[in-house]
This record gives sequence, C-alpha cells and structure tokens, in this order.
Amino acid sequence: MLGQKTAAARPNVLFIASDDLRNALGCYGHPIVKSPNLDRLAARGVRFDRAYCNFPLCGPSRTSLLSGMRPDTTRIWANQVAVRDTLPDVVTLPQAFRRSGYLSARYGKMYHMNVPGSVGTNLWDDPESWDLAVSPPGLENKTPGPGRNITPGHSAGNALHYIPFSGDGRNQADTLAAERAIETIDKNPNNRWFLALGFLRPHVPHVAPAKFFDLYPLSKMDPVLNPSNDRDDIPLASERVILDRGNDMGMTSDQDKREALRGYYASISYMDSLVGRVLDHLEKARQMDNTVIVFWSDHGWHLGEHFRWQKRSLFEESARVPLLVAAPGRKGNGTPSRALVELVDLYPTIAGLCGVKAPDDLEGQSFVPVLDRPGMRWKTAAFTQVSGPNGIVGRSARTDRYRYIRWAGPHPGEELYDEENDPREFTNLARNPKQESALTRMRAVLEAGWRAARAKP
Repeated sequence: MLGQKTAAARPNVLFIASDDLRNALGCYGHPIVKSPNLDRLAARGVRFDRAYCNFPLCGPSRTSLLSGMRPDTTRIWANQVAVRDTLPDVVTLPQAFRRSGYLSARYGKMYHMNVPGSVGTNLWDDPESWDLAVSPPGLENKTPGPGRNITPGHSAGNALHYIPFSGDGRNQADTLAAERAIETIDKNPNNRWFLALGFLRPHVPHVAPAKFFDLYPLSKMDPVLNPSNDRDDIPLASERVILDRGNDMGMTSDQDKREALRGYYASISYMDSLVGRVLDHLEKARQMDNTVIVFWSDHGWHLGEHFRWQKRSLFEESARVPLLVAAPGRKGNGTPSRALVELVDLYPTIAGLCGVKAPDDLEGQSFVPVLDRPGMRWKTAAFTQVSGPNGIVGRSARTDRYRYIRWAGPHPGEELYDEENDPREFTNLARNPKQESALTRMRAVLEAGWRAARAKP
C-alpha cells in the first residue's frame, strides 16, 4: 500500500466508455450531432483525431484495451469470452489501480456484455478488476414507446430498432449507471478512485428519451451516398467478414435510413447528457482538477458507407474511434492531436499519469508526451485486425497517408487507400500498377508490425 502522502498526490480517474460510437460528435466537427458535454470535455483536454481500435468488435476490443495486450496475445477474437479464459494471470488496468491503493469501481458495460440480451448481468466481467461492480438493469427493447424495428429480420442485438420514450430514463441502464457513479464520487471525497463508467448507447436498440429524437428532424437526416460501383474493387473477404451488415441491412428506402440515422444520433445525445450530469457533479464535488478523465469508444460504426451498417470492418469508419483525454496540468489541454494512437495504448498512458505500476509486458505505448505536445509526430502506424467465418483474417495498417489491408483465408486479397486524396476509401489502389511503390512500402509496414511502428520520444 502506498503511503498516505503519495496516494493523496495522485489523481482520480474517470474512465468513460461508449458502445459502438464513431466520431459523430460536435467536437469532431459533425454537422448534425448535438454533444455539448463531450464538446466541453474535448475543450478541456486533448482530442485525438486519429485513434484506432485494435479489433472492431466489442469483446476483443475491450479485452485488448483493459489488458494492454493485442488480440493475437489475448487470443480473444470473438464476443462472449472472459479475459481470464485465455489470460488467467493477467493484471488488468483497473486491477493495477486497485493494487496501488485506489478504489476500483465499475458501473455499466466495461468488459463484454451482450446488448440487450445480458444487460444487468456480469456474465463476462472480471471480478478481480473491481472493488465494486454493478451492471444496472434496463428495459432496452422492451421500453414502452412509439418505436419501430426497421430491420425485423435481424436479431435484437443487431436490428436497427429505435424507441423514443417519455420520462427521464430511470428504467434505463445508462441512467442508473450514471447515478451510481455520482454516488461513488460523493461517498469518496478523500479516497483515490478509478471509476469506470460504461454506457450502452449508442449501441442498438436506439432507446432514448423522446426529447433527444426531437433534436433530429427526419428532413435533416441525409443518407450516405455511395458510388454505384463502390464494391467492385473490394475483396470478397471484406464483404464476408461483416456477416449480415452489408447491403444496407435490407433497407431499401431513404425513409428507413433516415429513421436509422435519427435513432443513432438521438442515442448519442442521450449518452452525452449523462456524461454531462457526471461532469457537473465532479465540478460540484471539487474533484474536476484532481481527476484524469478519459472518454473512448470500443470501435467505430458504419452508417451506410460502402452500403454497410454497424461494425466489424477495417474501413476508417469502423476502425477509428473518438478519444478524449483531459489530464490536469497538461500543456496540450485544449488542443487537438493528429498523432496516431491505439486503444491498447490507454493502459500504460493512464497508469503513467497516475504513478501506478504497470506490467512490463504491455503491448501498447504510453502517449503521455503527446498530452504536452499534441502536434508532435508519434507512432508511424496503427494496427487493426478482424476475423470472420471460415478462417477469414484481415489485418490493417494505418499510417499518416495510407491504409493498407491484407486478407488471408479462403478469399485472400489486398486493399490500399490514399487517405489524403480519398478519405472515404472509395478507390482500392492495390490494383493500380502505378501505386506499386506505395503498396510495397505499406506491405512492409504491416509485416514489420506494431513493434517497428512505436514512437521514439
């Protein structure tokens, strides 16, 4: 146990996760989404514009982040697997704080949780990570309200189903999780705490108070436009790995897509309002200036790009995540960063900010220097991987200029995109002989792997 003086000098940590959130926030320049509370958090800290998940699926991504290990090391490439099923002796991020004398508490979804099926349960949680752990129940898709399942042929955890409801959400898991977090702040004015607050929204079903749907008139919802031949140069493996989330999930009308967009955006604004309640209370408790606040999502989300919805792809919309880090006293606070960072980097970063001993074998790299110098160059590449049916494996390397994807298994293939000239990744340059030099360089980046891409501070 650390001495009282040492412990008192270290900051608290408010560790906020959102489920299935792409960079659709006002602070990232989104023209429609209302997210005033996350916008003010971004203004208080460093907004990372090029942060990437290591696996675009809830369970593998969260396990990688919380263990500090990449998916090839965790050997978790699917949902419904607990971290100690494959890493029995791991010291997780919250566990490291717990060992260092912090109160470690979790409210809501942090490790994998099926939504809506296992909301309110601890099926794949890690008891060794927490002193307190609560998964609040919620009505989810059983919430009374004038909702609609736009894609009824899909399961409850995948269907684009929205429900506006009256009231303030006291029958919803996210509202209850925020209230429990506030209670913990109140009850521990003199204790160091690591408080993990995991929101379900905007994961489907898109359940939110009706007032947040009212922010988004259907007439203002503009479905994504894709070239009719967009998929002609996309390898078959890329289409197979997303399972049944392609072909606009069966939606054939713009009206359906507008309703799907509105549900997603309303869910974001609902989640943002709960973040605001917690931030307001942190200020009221006079803990804001002694708390590291981190906001992240487990992966991105397609909203019709390449005729895809949801996640599980290696395109930018699925691999990139919002990441906000507000650490007291850092010189870069209030300045955005384009440094390449990965979710696996959060473990060593947060531990370093708080003087917490981290394991020596973590596979991420602390980006604390970037918090003081947001404009500095950092890693040379970020790596994301995905797997699918029949042995499909995809691996991606994202550099400043390019994204390179390699598919192995029954449908091998390659993709290369110029992110400066083709940010929506419509043109696969891997088939262009004039791009052979760039393709060769990016193949080498992927083959050299994450160790070779580490920053040299």
